[in-house]
Amino acid sequence: MTAVIEHVYAPRGSARTVMECRDDEVLMAGPAGTGKSRACIEKLHFMALSTPGVRLLMVRKTLVSLTSSGLVTYQKFVAKESILAGHVKWFGGSSREPAQWKYSNGSVIVVGGLDKPVKIMSTEYDVIYVQEATELTLDDWESCTSRLRSGVLSFQQLLADCNPDRPTHWLKIRCDEGKTRMLESRHWENPVYYNDDRTPTPAGLAYVEGKLKNLSGVRRARLYEGKWVSAEGMIYDEFDTTIHWIKRFDIPESWDRWWAVDFGFNHPFVWQAWAEDPDGRLYLYRELQMTNRLVEKHAAVILKAVTEVVGETTAGKDASGDDVLKDIATGAREWTEPQPRGIVCDHDAEGRGTLELHLGMSTTPAHKAVTEGIQAVQARLKDPGDGKRRLYVLQDSLIERDEVLADAKAPTCLIEEIPGYVWDTSNGKKLKEQPLKEQDDGCDTMRYVVAERDLGAQPDVQWL
Repeated sequence: MTAVIEHVYAPRGSARTVMECRDDEVLMAGPAGTGKSRACIEKLHFMALSTPGVRLLMVRKTLVSLTSSGLVTYQKFVAKESILAGHVKWFGGSSREPAQWKYSNGSVIVVGGLDKPVKIMSTEYDVIYVQEATELTLDDWESCTSRLRSGVLSFQQLLADCNPDRPTHWLKIRCDEGKTRMLESRHWENPVYYNDDRTPTPAGLAYVEGKLKNLSGVRRARLYEGKWVSAEGMIYDEFDTTIHWIKRFDIPESWDRWWAVDFGFNHPFVWQAWAEDPDGRLYLYRELQMTNRLVEKHAAVILKAVTEVVGETTAGKDASGDDVLKDIATGAREWTEPQPRGIVCDHDAEGRGTLELHLGMSTTPAHKAVTEGIQAVQARLKDPGDGKRRLYVLQDSLIERDEVLADAKAPTCLIEEIPGYVWDTSNGKKLKEQPLKEQDDGCDTMRYVVAERDLGAQPDVQWL
């Protein structure tokens, strides 16, 4: 006798609608914390259980992002009972097949990122679910639609979710044109945060009415109110994730490397590593944006990110743990990339001194002319006439995620910070006079390295 598995999920509003929806393209859009991803993944799981042999795909722009979001929801909340009962098993992938969840009835949910599309996009599916679809380009979206031809289900569907973005985003326009059906989700639909009578639960009071409601500017409008808006007075309105946020690639050893640092403790400490190609274009390929950590710890994390162990290290031999700088000096660790040609820092003498001591390298104070630095960044974001911008951010550049910032819905990296980087118009200040000093640490750091390359001298880093 087959054991009965009980799984309870009671969708509300748009979450209920999406379970029954059979449109070719469906987008669940709404503020953070409405249960959009949970609803979409529940639908995938239900289809896999109810229809033998169905082929489904769960995908995001990058596999790393999917692993820390969609796959956690699937394992922890959606398929937990089926996994424990052995009806669903994980297959890590092979040279022939991509990673996937395999069901005992022959159904599969393939998982992957569009940054590594070779395996996942070489086959056909009945339904494809895209998490945080605003990260995709139109080409990504259309590539997904081309793989919807498995034919096991009576319908084929491209299903997606997202938080609102700017009103001119191609996905919003696609919905406005009627090519994609938009289902607007709201906070009351999530039973974790709201009761059946739409009163907030304790968790809802803490998260939605506490954290999200207290956001400001464009982040509040999008993540709390669910509006498709652009930031009023956005400084880098030329920045477009479909253009400037690009796939990772192997950076040639011959390219110069530049580091930039903005000090902070309660506010984030920011480190950015940039590569410069022979034509002077800058590529952000590593970054750290972290609170509540001492500079010496940041230095160790940075050095670990750019070196690898090749011998016996000092790890565990003293109370402070790894002495990364000593390991480099003794040959126990080796650099995996060229050392930076220059390190530009915020004007914090104590911070610079501590950083230099624990990195074993000298630093240069950043050019602090704000207006000129912003104009230099803006110039790099524009099309110079050949279609090739002069500043890019590589996907998955963040080496460690600050969960405190993430939980507060504050930016955890440069990509998340740019939309809310706006001009300060308070107290009668003129537009385009001074940026608002709020959640601007990553943008400040980017400005330091651009100003160093475009407005200042070219230092050579020195080992101390």
